[in-house]
Amino acid sequence: MIKKNILDFSYDELVKEFTNLNLKKFRVDQVLDWIFKKHIFDFFEMTNISKNEREFLDEYFYISIPEPIDIQESKIDGTTKFLWKLEDGRTIESVLLFYPNRISACISSQVGCPLKCKFCSTGASGFERNLTPGEIVAQVLAIEKLKDVNINNIVLMGMGEPLLNYDNVLKAIRNWNNKKMKNLGARRITISTSGIADKIEELADFELDIRLSVSLHAPNNYIRDQIMPINAKYPIEEVVQSCKIYQEKTKNRVTIEYIAIKGLNDEEKHAQELADLLKGLKVMVNIIPVNPNPANYERPSKKFLNSFLNKLKENNIEATLRIEKGTDIDAACGQLKMRKKGVK
Repeated sequence: MIKKNILDFSYDELVKEFTNLNLKKFRVDQVLDWIFKKHIFDFFEMTNISKNEREFLDEYFYISIPEPIDIQESKIDGTTKFLWKLEDGRTIESVLLFYPNRISACISSQVGCPLKCKFCSTGASGFERNLTPGEIVAQVLAIEKLKDVNINNIVLMGMGEPLLNYDNVLKAIRNWNNKKMKNLGARRITISTSGIADKIEELADFELDIRLSVSLHAPNNYIRDQIMPINAKYPIEEVVQSCKIYQEKTKNRVTIEYIAIKGLNDEEKHAQELADLLKGLKVMVNIIPVNPNPANYERPSKKFLNSFLNKLKENNIEATLRIEKGTDIDAACGQLKMRKKGVK
């Protein structure tokens, strides 16, 4: 008999599993309380369940938590980067970030990434597979236990493209939101996508009111083609149109991520073009100086960044320069995995 990872199930699926095994429904609530509230990942430590039932649970299920194989913590702001080993030996990354009003986690959705964005270390490592719902959820559980924190903000912007693992990502989000599990408000969960236009439109009909962040990184197709191969399939106009459809249905503001690269997309004329492109959308543009990357792109100067920001504001576009975290560690996704020699 093959044991099943209990974290791969939704609440209703787990109730059905337990019922089929002649276990009472309230045992589901007890087990989930131990896992999500007490961070106990061994059935034999769940002391309000009889010994016989603990043995029975252990016969049919297990709780898969990734193994930490490298952890880096910033001495500046406490930002912590985790490299995890999964059951099959593959590795993924997560990041823990501290803000005045929240504790946030950047969570991976795939092992590697198929999109191969030129500025991203994850894409350079290649794509191996999608994560299961349990592997997505378990990253948060592992961080909370290791660092003794309660994560109250989750962003799916670690390794991978979340909308290319659509069903598993949405199942993980439902579990985070479920009152018997993480019990995290939907507005505290964000999907960050490189612009999978058809899935953005589909996401507009998702029953939970989550947040959406779209990585645009260019004001036109010519520049975006150079840095984001996915633009060949989903050109910039199509991505923006999908955001408009999403916004019409949800009434929610969309965050536009814009990595600023010296000499490529950082001039005032690019800011004006971006403002024209986004006209009619309610957005917040998040300007991010490029991280160390495989293509050796350089960061713009503060002068260029501020000129870009001011040009957007002149056009009544809400915009901000991202507050950088973990600048003294490899805090951008993919950097730690690439640096770790000999790891799958």
